[in-house]
This record gives sequence, structure tokens and C-alpha cells, in this order.
Amino acid sequence: MQEEFYVSTRKKQELIDITSHVNSIVKKSKVKEGLCSVFTAHATAAIIINENYDPNICIDLLSALDKLVPQGVWLHDKIDGNADSHIKSAILGPSETIPIKNGELQLGRWQSIMMAELDGPRNNRKIIITILGDKD
Repeated sequence: MQEEFYVSTRKKQELIDITSHVNSIVKKSKVKEGLCSVFTAHATAAIIINENYDPNICIDLLSALDKLVPQGVWLHDKIDGNADSHIKSAILGPSETIPIKNGELQLGRWQSIMMAELDGPRNNRKIIITILGDKD
């Protein structure tokens, strides 16, 4: 089964919890045992799994990325000024795969699935969910 949904962002950089959207698609699939792939079809966004209980973790992650990959010093910046967003996206990656057991995502207690916006704000960031597995 494959389904997609869209996320609009409000900031240049932000982490948006999409766990509830993904959970609802897993439930709809009726897959009992399998895998759930979460993929974003954008070169300046990423999918990560991290803690979302303490919002400071999200702030800290984005701050760390800014320190690792500064803005405005890359060759691509001569074209459209967003090379840092592309590099951050490549470091984080466009997808995550989560096991499904007994019809539930096997996320840890503090884990959430998040879309990382790295070049916003943007409308209609596409997230593609692919679920493979057994329904029995």
C-alpha cells in the first residue's frame, strides 16, 4: 500500500511531528507485521526519528546543523542561496523505515517521526508512505 500526504511549513527551519499521520495510514493498511517507509520527495527536507517530548531537542538539533553547515559559504549559493539546506538534507536523509508489529509502529517510548523543513516556509511538502507486510 502506498499513500501520500502534504505538509505546509511556516519557518525557514523546523521539525514537524508527522507520527499521527503515519499511524493512521498504518491502521488503514491493516498490515499486522511488516515495514513502513516514510519518504519526502524534496531535496531540502528530510525525515528523521527523534524525541519530541522536550521541544528543546528539536531546537538543539537545528542549532547543531546550523553550526555544522553554515549558510552562505557554498558554491551552490551563487545560484539560489540555499546550499546549506541541501547539505543538511543529505546528512539527515529523505527517509526512515519503521517496523510494524501487531499492526503498530515499533517506535520507542520517546520516538516520533518528524519531517525536517530546511528551506521554508513551503507549501505542500509531499510525504510518501509505503507499507509492506502481512495482514494476517
